[in-house]
Amino acid sequence: MADAKFPELFEEVQLGDLKLRNRFMMAPLTRSRSQQPGNVPHGLNALYYAQRSAAGVIVSEATQISQQAQGYAWTPGIHTDEQIEGWRLVTDAVHNEGGTIVNQLWHVGAISHPVFQPDGQQPVSSSVWTPEGDAFVGDKHEDGPQVPFEQAQALTEDGIAAIIEDYRTAARNAKAAGFDGIEFHAANGYLIDQFIRSSVNKRDDKYGGKLENRLRLLDEVLSALTEELPAGRIGVRLSPKGGAGGSSDDDPKTTYTEAARVLSGRGLAYLHVVRPNSHGGGGDQDEANALLRSMRDAFDGPFVPNGGFTPEEGAEWIGRGDAEAISFGRPWLANPDYTRRAVKDGPYNEPNEATFYGGGAEGYTDYPTLRQTNPDY
Repeated sequence: MADAKFPELFEEVQLGDLKLRNRFMMAPLTRSRSQQPGNVPHGLNALYYAQRSAAGVIVSEATQISQQAQGYAWTPGIHTDEQIEGWRLVTDAVHNEGGTIVNQLWHVGAISHPVFQPDGQQPVSSSVWTPEGDAFVGDKHEDGPQVPFEQAQALTEDGIAAIIEDYRTAARNAKAAGFDGIEFHAANGYLIDQFIRSSVNKRDDKYGGKLENRLRLLDEVLSALTEELPAGRIGVRLSPKGGAGGSSDDDPKTTYTEAARVLSGRGLAYLHVVRPNSHGGGGDQDEANALLRSMRDAFDGPFVPNGGFTPEEGAEWIGRGDAEAISFGRPWLANPDYTRRAVKDGPYNEPNEATFYGGGAEGYTDYPTLRQTNPDY
């Protein structure tokens, strides 16, 4: 777009098998608005995503691959026929607007509660672990919508094998639902990260101990996914610091640079990395950027950073060759036409934080577009 303030963001780009009309990625945004019972996507969700279909690619909200994988109230799944049909409403709506959408596959591990688990069992993790903070259980607990996390049980090797199969099935289901691809959620302190991070993983088998072992589940799940879908339709999300539950790693630069290297050589669509200080991980901005660049150097495919980027900074990263696209999250909440607004860097709607999680259309599909508020703009 020649007249755009940040033309680098409006160039077409190829991410694996995904052809993007611009370099704006819509990051996954949990909104807890699936239809109950059953955690089924429905028409309101389809409208929400269709409104934002001008993104180069939409990454759907995190989507649980099984009932065991759920950790938050009212989040959607991709493991039942009803959920697949619900997501088909969404993908059809986005495709009708000329958009591209991938499904983020999610297992929260310990960041859950027995109210979500099959037969009320304890959540699972790499090792016995009790996350910090509270679980968002909505209307499922008599003590209120937020209750303390409980201790998770360590997965057996048979349990790990079953979860790998759940990922495999979820990939097939995402294809059946009409998604253009999938994003493997290995970030933010959830199950895969609970295997990667040294503060949680205390195993002494082939999935624990040295770094190679802590990255084994990441590698094995991805191998299963690439047997179900072309690698060029699969992205992976990592986050070196921060996330739910208070987990950490003793040496995040070494660990996550090596994780990026493990993901190389497969022809993946992209690597999506959360900048540490954007998720409460703290740290110096220059240090955070240096960590991302180390991961970019270790990965042989398209690189997509996320975390507090402005259009100006995103254009700079693309212009320097540090990224192929930029992932924006919060701006899409209140600005369904974010790409149009970014042409001149605003004006932007401000999101209503009280409506982020749960509810209906308010604070979800009722934010006005620029043309609605200023037809001459």
